Amino acid sequence: MNTPGAPDSGAFAHLYGKRKRSINRWLIAAAGGALAASASAQVALPRKGEPPLTAQTQRSGGPIDPDQAKLQFDTADLSFEILPTTEQLRGKAVLTFTARAPLDVLVIDLDRNLGPQAIAIDGKPLPRAAFANPEGRLTIKLPRRYATGQKVVATITYGGTPHVAVKAPWDDGVVWSKTPDGQLFFATTTEGYGCDILWPCLDFPQGEPGRVDLHITVPKGLKAPSNGVLRGVDTLPDGRTIWNWSVKHPNTYAIALNVAPYEVISGEYKSRFGNTIPMYYWYLPGEEAKAKALFAEFAPTLDFYEANVGPYPFGDEKMGVVETPHMGMEHQTINAYGNGYKKAPEGFDWLFQHEFGHEWFGNQLTAANWDDYWLHEGYEEYMQPAYGLWREGFARYATMMDSQRNKIENKVPIVRGRWITEEEVYEADKGGPGQDIYYKGAWMLHTLRWLLGDKDFWDVTRLEVYGRPDPRPGNFAPRYGSTAEYEGFVKRVTGKDYRWFFDVYLRRAALPDLVEARTGTTLTLIWMTPDDLPFPMPIEVMVDNKLRRIDMPGGTATIAVPADAHVVVDPYARVLRRSKAVEDYQAGLRKPS
Repeated sequence: MNTPGAPDSGAFAHLYGKRKRSINRWLIAAAGGALAASASAQVALPRKGEPPLTAQTQRSGGPIDPDQAKLQFDTADLSFEILPTTEQLRGKAVLTFTARAPLDVLVIDLDRNLGPQAIAIDGKPLPRAAFANPEGRLTIKLPRRYATGQKVVATITYGGTPHVAVKAPWDDGVVWSKTPDGQLFFATTTEGYGCDILWPCLDFPQGEPGRVDLHITVPKGLKAPSNGVLRGVDTLPDGRTIWNWSVKHPNTYAIALNVAPYEVISGEYKSRFGNTIPMYYWYLPGEEAKAKALFAEFAPTLDFYEANVGPYPFGDEKMGVVETPHMGMEHQTINAYGNGYKKAPEGFDWLFQHEFGHEWFGNQLTAANWDDYWLHEGYEEYMQPAYGLWREGFARYATMMDSQRNKIENKVPIVRGRWITEEEVYEADKGGPGQDIYYKGAWMLHTLRWLLGDKDFWDVTRLEVYGRPDPRPGNFAPRYGSTAEYEGFVKRVTGKDYRWFFDVYLRRAALPDLVEARTGTTLTLIWMTPDDLPFPMPIEVMVDNKLRRIDMPGGTATIAVPADAHVVVDPYARVLRRSKAVEDYQAGLRKPS
């Protein structure tokens, strides 16, 4: 949910892959790999004097801890104080859970660098011996056993020196930066390592709380835009201010702190669904003209997503974007933007469009397991050329899709059918598919859209995002999705079983290869697939400027063509398949200069 966007084109979106070791992938794409080796040494290293993150804290997702599986996370009331002089963070978290099974311990994720200093259960302080946090998994011995259905409230006082991101957002943590005039410019990002490097949480995708209230204390003269709805700003006697926000069903890594002497542009969007959505952009002083130009993109982008997918999911809260000292991130209702207002030939800011689109594919629809994160990244990568098509037509779409095609690596299946961690998705040295969840996912969706037709494709998309075919403001809530569910929705909409399609594209690394053989007046086409899987994919053939769609129910087809005819197979590149030309191009990039 971070953004790769290439330095030279919005079509690169999410080129960076995702963070941490994934910085390598961005450098490979941006500089032909020449800088990759030097970048990898920077990643996930602590600053001098900063305790290193434990393996537990760096891990996000994977199999759910049995004790955490017993918890329904109801609400979190989070108080933060930003201390720029010492570069520290003070926090107090009041967490309310309902027991799904009998409980005698609470297991909560929290970076050990942040404590905790004290814990109370249902308002009663615990002795220090009742809790321990040696590796970043806080274990609290409850004073009594809680039966199924009972609520338990944990008040956790914590704080210390939070992990500083080496290169946010690819490496997670906080960013202590300065505005041009020397004032604090601070932000957080936690997608890769998880929410536990900022606050006590359940660090797996299904660990979303039902509601989070935030109280962010900042130095005098600074502002703290954050998630959800602003409930008010309190001013303390010394001039510090407390910014009070409330957000419903936030993604686990969506909670974001942003502090700077921000100025703000606001407006309203009259939705095609009848509601009015408040829009805000917080930006640094001195950038008003550029900020207004970016803000002008908000309403058209909203209209594109609402027209094709469905209602903006958080219209009763806000559409919010904030300028940050890092590149960007899809923090629910307060998307981070740090692209420097760069212009792109597509005519829109790819980073803003990409991160904002994650409000649908990531925040409204959240993959239940990191193994299904192509639903976030593949979809949102595809939505950029789809937006190019919406704005300008097929030439722009084809150009953007072609740029993506050259980055597909096909080394690891996108979906592996087991519980996996974030690192196992994004990091090649842990066997992850890496940037293929973006580019291969996008191209798979490009092919699926052609195969199903526009109406069915968007109907399937709508079902996956909202869980219903008729979303309207107020009749849906954020939900979890999976690959298996998506396949079921395709079958529900089309009445056909397309498992063959997903078996090849998602559960195998190698692409299908279309073998062409022409003899006299006969053209024979044969699909070659990994493990000889069935692949009845139709294909278009252009014969002397006449386009034909050829069905291949058994994976083969033979058609008659005049001996002197000019034949082009798949002339509009509808189908994702092996390309020797792309393989040779990629091999050339890997050769030393």
